[in-house]
Amino acid sequence: MADSTASAALGPAPGAVPSSAQVNTELAMRRTGMAFQRTRMAADRTLMSVIRTSLSLIGFGFTIYQFFNKLKDAGLLKGAAPARNFGTSLVLLGIGMLILGIIYHVMFMLGLRHQRSMMKAEGLIWAESGFPTSLVLIVAVVLLLIGLVAVISMVGHVGPYN
Repeated sequence: MADSTASAALGPAPGAVPSSAQVNTELAMRRTGMAFQRTRMAADRTLMSVIRTSLSLIGFGFTIYQFFNKLKDAGLLKGAAPARNFGTSLVLLGIGMLILGIIYHVMFMLGLRHQRSMMKAEGLIWAESGFPTSLVLIVAVVLLLIGLVAVISMVGHVGPYN
């Protein structure tokens, strides 16, 4: 009895057909690992939607600011400050939204990595595939830097966008 328990714990002998329970366990572990990858991709899609919305706000705000600034410089408009302030507000809103989206994404991904590591340590999943830094996160950070340069250019009247 002790010998059969010990051999069952070691798995099937080489060349032996795995039992149904072993196949089910293997499939469940692989499905769980794939679920982590699907969750990661869903988090990337969420960050992409934040990028899309913040980029729209930043671009639209910058356009409004530049449009009314050019009208004022041409002498066609005298009271352009409220409209320019609205444009600046949209850019700041887009930057703030992007910052919150990045923070949420990083916190979520760190939690997901921690959960995956715990499950791997417990032997519940194989976790054979990599878990690299998200390319979407890198793009979000670059867009954040561009937005910050744009708002500094708008408010301080310096920089490449003035």
